Amino acid sequence: MGYGEGNVRFVLEGGGEVRVRVSAGESLLDAARKANVAIDAPCAGNGSCGKCRVKLLSGEVQSEPSRHIAPEEYAAGWRLACTSFVKSDAAALVPNTALAYRKGMKAADLRGKRELAVFEAFRRDLSELRFKPDSGIEMVSVELTPPGPDDSTADRERLLAALAEGKSPGGPVAVSLYALRKLPSVLRESNFSVRCVLRRETGEKAGYVTLLDVFPGDGPAPVAAGLAIDIGTTTVSALLADLRTGEIIAEGSAGNGQIRYGADVINRIIESARPGGIERLRAALTDECILPLTDMICQACGLPPVCVYRVAIAANTTMTHLFTGVYADNLRLEPYVPAFFGAEGLRCADLGLRAHPDAEVLVAPCVGSYVGGDITAGVFASMLYRKDMFSLFLDLGTNGELVFGNSEFLMTCACSAGPAFEGGDISCGMRATDGAIEDCRLDEASMEPDCGVIGPAGVKPAGLCGSGLIDLIGELFRCGVVNAKGRIVREGRRVSRDESDIGSYIVAFAHESATGRDISISEIDIDNFIRAKGAVFSAIRTMLAMADSSVEDIESIYIAGGIGSGVHVDQAVRLGLLPDVPAERYHYIGNTSLAGAYAMLTSREARREIERIADGMTYLELSSHPGYMDEFIAACFLPHTDGRLFPGGKTDE
Repeated sequence: MGYGEGNVRFVLEGGGEVRVRVSAGESLLDAARKANVAIDAPCAGNGSCGKCRVKLLSGEVQSEPSRHIAPEEYAAGWRLACTSFVKSDAAALVPNTALAYRKGMKAADLRGKRELAVFEAFRRDLSELRFKPDSGIEMVSVELTPPGPDDSTADRERLLAALAEGKSPGGPVAVSLYALRKLPSVLRESNFSVRCVLRRETGEKAGYVTLLDVFPGDGPAPVAAGLAIDIGTTTVSALLADLRTGEIIAEGSAGNGQIRYGADVINRIIESARPGGIERLRAALTDECILPLTDMICQACGLPPVCVYRVAIAANTTMTHLFTGVYADNLRLEPYVPAFFGAEGLRCADLGLRAHPDAEVLVAPCVGSYVGGDITAGVFASMLYRKDMFSLFLDLGTNGELVFGNSEFLMTCACSAGPAFEGGDISCGMRATDGAIEDCRLDEASMEPDCGVIGPAGVKPAGLCGSGLIDLIGELFRCGVVNAKGRIVREGRRVSRDESDIGSYIVAFAHESATGRDISISEIDIDNFIRAKGAVFSAIRTMLAMADSSVEDIESIYIAGGIGSGVHVDQAVRLGLLPDVPAERYHYIGNTSLAGAYAMLTSREARREIERIADGMTYLELSSHPGYMDEFIAACFLPHTDGRLFPGGKTDE
């Protein structure tokens, strides 16, 4: 039966509806993307993740039953949007669960409150290392002589003369168009007493000064703010800081809207190469995420976005390309060559950001196709590049990036861990927001779980985030519920099997969950996790071998990234994700990508140091190492096929 054309009406569970005209062969997911209806699709629409569930309200779609939808749910109208093709006019309900990545956008005013612990420690380290706030942004008060019959000097020239007389700038001054447009009214409203926001330039423009803004001299002193953003594949985090003092004013986070084009960077790169793809991905990131997040952060502390005079970005190489709208397809094709490592001369106006139009956009430099500015920023924040001891830096997110070295050398590589650590490829996976199970313990005899859920007391679980996933599988393995291959080998009231005999462990029954459905982890989910953890551990082993080192040589292991502080080392070691070394060698250091972006924002010397780190790192391509695939295959068991690596682990099946 051929597909036809029709109108699709999407009814959003949270309120509102959107209509869109669809063409022959389009799926409900394609229609949703066209209509800018944000439906979660970590698998990029290949039907494997089951996150794009919608309920057909009327009309006809061509859709086959899926293992992600029970027969009774299918009979009630539930479908996967990616495998449902429109045959006529149709209406579909989009539940809140399909909008998961848009949920949880939040912001907080930090003034007068204790700052995030990671930044308290980080700012102390910066101070001890003499990276003091030195953003090059200054506020200068100027008193001008008003014009008169014998003095008709233009406003701009009058201001420049007054600045030169006061010797404040110390170099030639260029007046931004934004400031020039404000100048006539501000001068006259304030009786020619003004405050000027100046930026001392660096690089090729060193010695020059740009006048960014003017304010009445008799009013309250404005805040000269900067915005630091960590663009993660799954989550975008940001903070607002005073550029003159380094004080963190507000912070916030949101889901990356690009996830509906796939949870991993490869699917997004493929989408970007399609007609209009780069524009769609930029809009999903900038318009749907960064702009509303910026507005929310600024509103939280009562600051107009136009008072943001600098933006610093740290992101992986793919996100950096897609954020700037640069062709990215070569990143996934041999010989894996990025369009750029560093970028200079970027302005907020050019990138459509909500800030002062002439605010500069700093981008943390990348090192390779799959080791980006988030890692160079993270290495700076960890300070391992200043230490004599051998250290291992791990950023565990949608991709796994590693750095090994000390003050003498730095080696780095990336592994394709997949999105399992951040909820993708896991049937009940989700971001670490309210409702996510973040830790779990099992009673060995009864197999009954005791879970910790993010959110206020009494909140019902909605799924598993990365740390909860590691905890649960670790407990299932410890209690003998799953074997070394990840197969469920015990039976009980929380174990179910489908018609294909694929086993699942039910963490929360339907009446206990926020979704009204069982929250369970299947053998397929466990296999996805095993491949993800195998990629990370085999990357560690391979990189150490290439450095002629071993696990015993590592004196400190720094864990950063999306699941960092929530990971229990004992469980990660039990599963063969992390090396079996003394627990005191492990250090959780939080969102180091955002910390490094903050350093770039507030310190010109820190910015130069991050650039030096990027220049000094040696990028290793794991796929070219002859032993990597053997290491990976050996690591795809719990905990590993080599019992000597994990003496306390169980390797029996």
